[in-house]
Amino acid sequence: MAMRSAGGGSMGARQRGFTLMEIVIVMAVIGLMLGGVSIGRDVLREAEYNRIQSKFLLPWKQSYDLYYQRTGVVIGDSQVAPTLMVNGYEAEFDHMGSGVAGIPANYHNTGHRLCHGAGYPANTTGGGDRPLSNLNLHQLFDRVGIRMPPGRAEGAEDRYAYTDTNGNPAELQICFQWNPDGTISGAGNVMVIRGLTPDLARKLDHMIDGKPDAYEGRFRQQNANANVLQRSRQIPGSEWEANNSYSNLDPTTSAYGEGAFGEEERVVLVTAHWIMDQ
Repeated sequence: MAMRSAGGGSMGARQRGFTLMEIVIVMAVIGLMLGGVSIGRDVLREAEYNRIQSKFLLPWKQSYDLYYQRTGVVIGDSQVAPTLMVNGYEAEFDHMGSGVAGIPANYHNTGHRLCHGAGYPANTTGGGDRPLSNLNLHQLFDRVGIRMPPGRAEGAEDRYAYTDTNGNPAELQICFQWNPDGTISGAGNVMVIRGLTPDLARKLDHMIDGKPDAYEGRFRQQNANANVLQRSRQIPGSEWEANNSYSNLDPTTSAYGEGAFGEEERVVLVTAHWIMDQ
């Protein structure tokens, strides 16, 4: 017969709780597993940012430079009467003035954004969007026989799909435009990159300029205020005006919708200008 304890229960059936050491070990293992998942996400995100730079942005800059080498003008400019401006074909010379042709300041109807389609509605990824050009980015490249970077898909080479830090889908769009003197995001011909999360913008800024400064160097944040007297214009150390906890789904609270945020929300998107060499 089985031995029974004084209380009548079987000694083999007696239950024993976890010791403090066992609980500590289990908690440590769980912590290591969660830490490994977090580190893994960061590594994957860093790899994605590197791909965006090497497989998308740099090839687009190379395509822009190749267009200039093949045609002698920047994209959208007139070969017979160059203005030195992106979309210069639509620029109108001020015949009533005393200026000479070929100087950007002597033209009007300038600075239109040269894209493939409208893309995002105006000012939804930061303020300051320019009017759209009547020219088409794809048609201009096709006309001179330049194959564009693969991008998102055939016919959408100017787009790149990725996920923000909360796992929500986001999309980059490439355009080009000419900025007049005094533009905070940089004067001259620029690549317009719409749909950047703030941490992606900082990463690309650091790759291109060596430091993530929103209003200095060749990679800057688009700004609706073109006043050269703005305090941030000549003072280094301006941060990108957003962070990854903010959502841009609630435009009633502020420009970036800081009233709606959380780990499940979409991360706010910003627009950057990369100053081109030509």
